[in-house]
Amino acid sequence: QVHLVESGGGAVQSGGSLRLSCAASGNIGGIHLMGWYRQAPGKQRELVADISMWSSTNYADSVKGRFTISRDSGENTVYLQMNSLKPEDSAVYYCKADIRVQFTLFSNEYWGQGTQVTVSS
Repeated sequence: QVHLVESGGGAVQSGGSLRLSCAASGNIGGIHLMGWYRQAPGKQRELVADISMWSSTNYADSVKGRFTISRDSGENTVYLQMNSLKPEDSAVYYCKADIRVQFTLFSNEYWGQGTQVTVSS
């Protein structure tokens, strides 16, 4: 069993900051890619940022220069530092990780339960 638990969402005013955390736990053999997605009402879920096991990062154009993704491989945790937040950043943010369970050969996708981020103007 593998679980992803997110924390750090909330409500802030435009220009404010939030830091999201996502911790993976369970029978983890290895984690290749960890990332954050978001879904606003009436919109499709979209990639915000992801980070590989070699710390290679990828960002959506809409968050470049404002958001920073990082990971603590020893703690199986990924973070998303969000600065200069805008109302259009409001969404449910989901953590996703490609995890290989112990004693298996292949990775599977796991998702967190989501955390709400609300940015008011």
